[in-house]
Amino acid sequence: MKYVLGIDIGTGSVKAVAIDPDGKSFAENQEYYGFSSPKPGYHEQDPVIIWKAFSAVVRGIIHKTGAQPLTIGLSSAMHSLIAVDEYCTPLAPMITWADGRSSAIAQRLRATPEGVAIYKATGTPLHAMSPLCKLIWLKENAPSIFSKAHKFIGIKEFIWHQLFNEFVIDYSIASSTGLFDIVNYRWYPDALNMAGITESLLSLPVPTSHTKKYNTNSSGTDLFVPGTPVTIAASDGCCANLGSMADKPGIAAITIGTSGAVRVASNKPLPNEAAMTFSYILDDQTYICGGPISNGGIAMQWWLRNFSGPDLSAGEYQAVFEQVAAIPAGSNGLIFLPYLTGERAPIWDSESCGTFFGVKLQHTQHHFSRAVLEGICFALKDVLDAVQQNSEPILRVNISGGFVKSEVWVQLLADVTGKNLAIVQSEDASAVGAAFICMKATGLIHNYPGSLLAENQLIRPNPENAIIYTKQFEIYRQLYQDLKATMHKFYQ
Repeated sequence: MKYVLGIDIGTGSVKAVAIDPDGKSFAENQEYYGFSSPKPGYHEQDPVIIWKAFSAVVRGIIHKTGAQPLTIGLSSAMHSLIAVDEYCTPLAPMITWADGRSSAIAQRLRATPEGVAIYKATGTPLHAMSPLCKLIWLKENAPSIFSKAHKFIGIKEFIWHQLFNEFVIDYSIASSTGLFDIVNYRWYPDALNMAGITESLLSLPVPTSHTKKYNTNSSGTDLFVPGTPVTIAASDGCCANLGSMADKPGIAAITIGTSGAVRVASNKPLPNEAAMTFSYILDDQTYICGGPISNGGIAMQWWLRNFSGPDLSAGEYQAVFEQVAAIPAGSNGLIFLPYLTGERAPIWDSESCGTFFGVKLQHTQHHFSRAVLEGICFALKDVLDAVQQNSEPILRVNISGGFVKSEVWVQLLADVTGKNLAIVQSEDASAVGAAFICMKATGLIHNYPGSLLAENQLIRPNPENAIIYTKQFEIYRQLYQDLKATMHKFYQ
């Protein structure tokens, strides 16, 4: 059986997907792991445990398929930071994208011209997720680790070193560090100076098509047949756009899981200083630009768990959405700001909070349920509008995540955004995208697969509801501006 292996190294698991030569997935394997939080705001992992999960996933998929892969492509989560010695032994736990210890540093940088200039050059928002901010935190708070480090790397670099005994980083992951010049494809001196490092402390940047043949002598492992090509590929977000057929201008991708994200493809970076949207590299012709929200499915889970019962059955869960469908668009004037965990794009305010506005005697529990869904969709529209300020017109949005199982939620998103939606991606999109990159890099295909979507598969906005949401969205945006100062008083 001939197949290509796409592997996504995520925050909660490693997932491998076997893709046939026609680009269709037919087998998968997954290994989960946890994280530690020794202090409030900390989010750490052991990279050695992730390497073991990676190895187990590979052996498992080979066992399932009964064959070795033709070639392998790697996707991974962004923004991680590991201080390692010359042998790639971690000097401390890995700091993940979700770690918030450098929030004050990010806030400080956003208020300076130097910080804004770095954002424009690197395409990475000035936020605690950024390795730039993490490095500054280490320098100021853990100087012994900072000074001992031979390299500062991310999780994919750690895995690559286990395979090939070298420090290499793909342009895509590099473009999410806040340290990389995304136009000239090199480490950015001003960002390095701010972090207090030189490029000798970072890995060698290479294109996302960079491919190396596996050799057990250099790696000390026996995962693959010697000579098997391994392509370094790209970050999970960029791979997800490719895997969901949203790698061309005019098509956006929206994902709602625990959090959410809006991403579009562009042939150039799309900086937006006010919204601080990101611009990450997919390949030498494509940037993936957009923004993440912090409150996606987690906001709905919070509402259902606390106000609809902690242990809803599948039938009861479905009943909630049927009741939501019976409530008119706009929830009779009830508006929800979904900033339960603060918010990232486009407001980047960790001190914001969730708010219900416009509550009247007429409002029932079902109105509140619909308002929560509408608030999440408003947050995504806020990012989509910010991206559209500089991008080509967006004609279609490809959607993914657990929410696509709800017809009500999907239609609501179409009505709020005013866009045609298409359910075209599975939860394996990042691994599939990595497989596509390695297929192209090794000559198995000449172009990325295109969408086979038919017009009758589109979810179209309801014109009457869209008019209502256009008016309500303006109130939604104004509410945050009016309440911002009051929200911040809780943290003073």
